[in-house]
Amino acid sequence: MTAKRLDGKAVAADMRREIKEETERLVAAGVRPGLGVVLVGDDPASRSYVTAKEKACEQAGILSRELTLPADASKQEILAKVRELNEAEDIHGILVQLPLPDASIEEEVLNTVVPEKDVDGFHPVNVGRMMLGLPTFLSCTPHGILHLLKRSGYEVSGRHVVVVGRSNIVGRPLANLLSQKSDLGNATVTLCHSRTPDIGRFTREADIVVSAVGSPNMITADMVKEGAVIVDVGVNRVEDDSRPRGYRLVGDCDYEAMSSKVEAITPVPGGVGPMTITMLLYNTLESARRALAASNT
Repeated sequence: MTAKRLDGKAVAADMRREIKEETERLVAAGVRPGLGVVLVGDDPASRSYVTAKEKACEQAGILSRELTLPADASKQEILAKVRELNEAEDIHGILVQLPLPDASIEEEVLNTVVPEKDVDGFHPVNVGRMMLGLPTFLSCTPHGILHLLKRSGYEVSGRHVVVVGRSNIVGRPLANLLSQKSDLGNATVTLCHSRTPDIGRFTREADIVVSAVGSPNMITADMVKEGAVIVDVGVNRVEDDSRPRGYRLVGDCDYEAMSSKVEAITPVPGGVGPMTITMLLYNTLESARRALAASNT
């Protein structure tokens, strides 16, 4: 058996074409979706992420506006930038690029984004609405995983899905969404984490395994059953002197060993990552739709 490659780049490209077409229709109706980004400091990884998101916006026809601050900016200065975007009528979504230089203020900064523009889906109001199955902005990575599976031909309804990792960004919201009664849910879900004894006991029973722990090759081939579907959220650097940068990227799952055992698996990179940015565009477009509907009432 040679595993099918769950190609996040290809699925994301299809979705972005759809987003671009819908954006053009909204622009024709008088509303151009707009994403505002707050970037604090000069961390190279953060700059790279923001640049990728701005490029994706440009390709989709979405307005992007970047507000930058030095690494030593005060909390009040950062909050002022967020409030500026809250009040901007041409901005429908707000992204605060994490991590902030001062991690202790991240929660307050994120909670300052008004729920109506929280396209990351991090605000407590939106998290609560997600938990209740109410219309809201869903966290981008979990939502992207669900679309990646469905568009690749893998229904989760009635399947046993084991999620490894309990972060508020991926693991916990994904487990909730998978279990909900919806077109993208109806799965039976087991959530494992660092205190779960013998994680393999659970993953070997899973039809679908989603790993989001950030530990290179932690999930090995003997921990999954024949014909399982593997979604690897992890992106980890491991030393590799043969590479120009001295390292290579690997996931949480042993891709090479699993490829001859499982039915399908996401590559790292090129699997989940492209879907995350796509869902940010998706949410920004949805926010603009809501703004247009409100203006017509």
